[in-house]
Amino acid sequence: MSAEAKLAELGLELPPAPKPMGVYKPMVIIDNMVYVSGHGPLKSDGTLIVGRVGADMDQEAAYQAARQTGLAVLATLRAGLGSLDKVKRIVKTLGMVNSEPDFLQHPAVINGFSDLFAEVYGEENGVGARSAVGMGVLPGNIPVEVEAIFELQS
Repeated sequence: MSAEAKLAELGLELPPAPKPMGVYKPMVIIDNMVYVSGHGPLKSDGTLIVGRVGADMDQEAAYQAARQTGLAVLATLRAGLGSLDKVKRIVKTLGMVNSEPDFLQHPAVINGFSDLFAEVYGEENGVGARSAVGMGVLPGNIPVEVEAIFELQS
């Protein structure tokens, strides 16, 4: 099943593709690779989920924020490529979690992003290499920021 068809089957709504909040491009294509800049949990109404994990939100809420971040990345891919079906696979993810120093479950939070991509692209192409790390703070006090690298269909 194509990624576009899977997204529809899952009943997932993409937010508007986020606009850059600085001097950078949301994505850059080099040969058959797409490098997607850091994205936060942008909701369909254009607002961001905010809060610090372990203080303002629990692990489940942060997982959902990471999943919402994945939807924002998908929105950027669709806007930049014309279709999510042009993506062959996710290659690498860097997930950053805005958390209290004693919160240690960063990978469980970033699973929200990774689980979404596994659902949309399947286990083989939707799961790639990944890092999940804690941060002292993220822009605008967002709980999660994710950047990723994708391979395009040939």
